[in-house]
Amino acid sequence: MAQGRLTLEEFNERLELVYSSKTYGELARLTADLPDIDLNNLPARQPQAERRPAKAVDKGLKGAWAAWAMASSINWVIWLIVSVTSFEFIYPWPLWVMGPWGAVLLVTTVFYRMSGGGKDRD
Repeated sequence: MAQGRLTLEEFNERLELVYSSKTYGELARLTADLPDIDLNNLPARQPQAERRPAKAVDKGLKGAWAAWAMASSINWVIWLIVSVTSFEFIYPWPLWVMGPWGAVLLVTTVFYRMSGGGKDRD
């Protein structure tokens, strides 16, 4: 009625029939001639929760790999400075920093690519 598809009289008639309806079938007959979707929003839009923007996730993965590379580089520089200034070989402890973190990133990236995340979804 607010969109001009029904007159006030027709709206009131239908409203009375809605209140007196006892089954879903009676309600379905009342709305059979009305469109199923809102004609002002054609084509019907998908809810945002169902859509997953692939590019945003790709940027997130790239950012995670960049953070891993930066942290790993800093740790290796610290290890190198300590090794050189102490004149002895020090256990390569940066491997314990970059190993587990890199493994998690690798598994995440592989599963993301296998699920079709790298393809354009639109």
